[in-house]
Amino acid sequence: MATGKPGTAEHTGVTDIRNFGTARRGRLRRSTATGQALVEFVLVFPIFFVIILAIIEFGFTMNAWVSVDFATRDAALAAAEAGSADSGDCSILRAIDAGMTTPAKNHAVTEVRVFKADTNGKPLGPVNVYDRNGTTSCPLADGTASTVAYRLVSESYDESSRCNELQGCNVQTTVDTIGVQITYAYTWATPLHLLMPTVGPGYLMVKSNAMRMEPVL
Repeated sequence: MATGKPGTAEHTGVTDIRNFGTARRGRLRRSTATGQALVEFVLVFPIFFVIILAIIEFGFTMNAWVSVDFATRDAALAAAEAGSADSGDCSILRAIDAGMTTPAKNHAVTEVRVFKADTNGKPLGPVNVYDRNGTTSCPLADGTASTVAYRLVSESYDESSRCNELQGCNVQTTVDTIGVQITYAYTWATPLHLLMPTVGPGYLMVKSNAMRMEPVL
């Protein structure tokens, strides 16, 4: 027995095929919209992922660059204050390690050059070169023994030859300008480099600073 409001499908017992068509079209539209959204997501996600990696990598790179810059500045200041003291280079190397702030890594400093410079910071020739393949022992200011994770590779700028006397020393009439150069081996912090196979596992950052030695009478 038919029930429902007179004139409706429930009352007459006859299904209106127009309702089927409308429902089917609605399902098709929803299915098409879902498929389109999925395709757009697949196309956009890789680009979005690369951008996120690039932002993270840029942050790590800038931190390393700033850390190296500050470390060379602090090391040059330590060199200027140390003058011709026997432990001058140890003070410089300790200042470098102290200046390398996390996430920058001390062991990534592959070479340190302590050099005599002109007033513009350009190397004049005499230089001490250190690498990370050994250690150097030297006393602290109070006489306590100390060891730094650097090895002297070559020496032509001995601490005792550095001039910090106000009236000049021997062949020069003024104090030395001393510089410190750091070579830092930066390694990629994210997998971004896998998308650029030619760039390798990292690259070298080279930064230097120079300061006029603190003069003594």
